[in-house]
Amino acid sequence: MAIDESRTFKPINIALLTVSDTRGADDDTSGDILAASIAEKGHILSDRAILRDDAALIADYLDKWIASADVDAVITTGGTGLTGRDVTPEALDRVKDKDIPGFGELFRWVSYETIGTSTIQSRACAVVAGGTYIFALPGSNGAVRDGWDLILSEQLDSRNRPCNFIELMPRLRET
Repeated sequence: MAIDESRTFKPINIALLTVSDTRGADDDTSGDILAASIAEKGHILSDRAILRDDAALIADYLDKWIASADVDAVITTGGTGLTGRDVTPEALDRVKDKDIPGFGELFRWVSYETIGTSTIQSRACAVVAGGTYIFALPGSNGAVRDGWDLILSEQLDSRNRPCNFIELMPRLRET
């Protein structure tokens, strides 16, 4: 795995959703970390929102972004735990066309290096919906850094070899 500097970087439009019953714009630290990371990498933060833990509300909001030509990918933070209020994976189930199981598997593998067996409590996941990638990360700052720095920053870079999510984008709506 390596970045091929001879290839052209292609920025994409990324929407950011924080799922929380307790966080607001003033204390959304994990959302702030992702927003800064998206910009530092050269992508465009096309929209940002904070919603409460409500699967129907989240799915409706995701549907809006899926239908938008201004959103290529969505990253959510929060709502991926095991408690009754954690419903982000269930919201993704409502909108998905296909699962990306390797994302959650890889997230837990890299997270194990940071938090050990506690990673088993994460339901980090990813899907494709209407040609849009949706990645669901846990809400902690460490989980957001692991997910972005160790997975998404590479897979959302068109120069990443041997392959990346960006090169598949034109074919996501194939039937």
